[in-house]
Amino acid sequence: MTRIAFLGTGLMGRPMAANLLKAGHAVTVWNRSADKTAPLAAAGATVASSPAEAVRGAEVVFTMLTEGKSVEDLLFNQGVADALSKGTLVIDCSSIQPAEAKAHAAGLAKVGASQLDAPVSGGPSGAEAASLAIMVGGSEADYARGEPLLKALGRPTRVGGVGAGQLVKLANQLIVGLALGAVAEALLLVDEGGGDAAAARKAMTGGFADSLIMQIHGQRMLDRKFLPGGPAQMHLKDMNNVLAEAKAQGLTLPLSSLMQQIFAGVTSNFGPRVDHSGVLLEIERRNPGHRLGEGKTILPE
Repeated sequence: MTRIAFLGTGLMGRPMAANLLKAGHAVTVWNRSADKTAPLAAAGATVASSPAEAVRGAEVVFTMLTEGKSVEDLLFNQGVADALSKGTLVIDCSSIQPAEAKAHAAGLAKVGASQLDAPVSGGPSGAEAASLAIMVGGSEADYARGEPLLKALGRPTRVGGVGAGQLVKLANQLIVGLALGAVAEALLLVDEGGGDAAAARKAMTGGFADSLIMQIHGQRMLDRKFLPGGPAQMHLKDMNNVLAEAKAQGLTLPLSSLMQQIFAGVTSNFGPRVDHSGVLLEIERRNPGHRLGEGKTILPE
């Protein structure tokens, strides 16, 4: 049994913390909105009143927040780093910029703690099922220590040193974003051409065009149900980070630039909480009078 603090128990963090509890670990949780910790308390977690209180005595600390500035604030402005015991391993599952992950690791090293950046992919359903793909950056020794805990959440893979996990997560989000756009355009093309878009999706299953995006998000587009899932505002953040990293590397990524514009359109025209499969809505908006199917469009309230 490992003494774990889990900071950030939102859409992804709550089921992740629950799976650590199921694996037999002692878990203390904290969330800015305390009501989101109630299901975990019922499952046996200890609820802390502050992040600093949560990490005192913890052997491993998980963080799962929305973006890099929030992680930095939590670690270094809300007393977490100062409250850590020497030798504590911090595992940040947030999706942030690689440079931010490196800066956080350097700051934690000053207080005798180490870090793995371990962003995840698989969405809330993957978090619930403990089937997340986990891209991990950090030393081999730190990974060996964190791997058994990460296996309670899904399938971890060490992809390099500190910051590499975030770099691979950006690559993951780049691919997911482009695939969402491709599926939306393909289904709209079939539908507007007089074909059966649902049958087309079925026909492509098992071929080179098949993917989880086609299977899961393609169905969401056909059903016109755009409830998150993965909020478009989060994918926009990731695409912004992709382009920032590309600029730092001296790269031009034209397809990523286009999808960043699409996601910006989704969030501004249909709301930040719409599922990222809502790229279909923005593509339809750019094609007045054209629409996939006749069903009612369902958006977050």
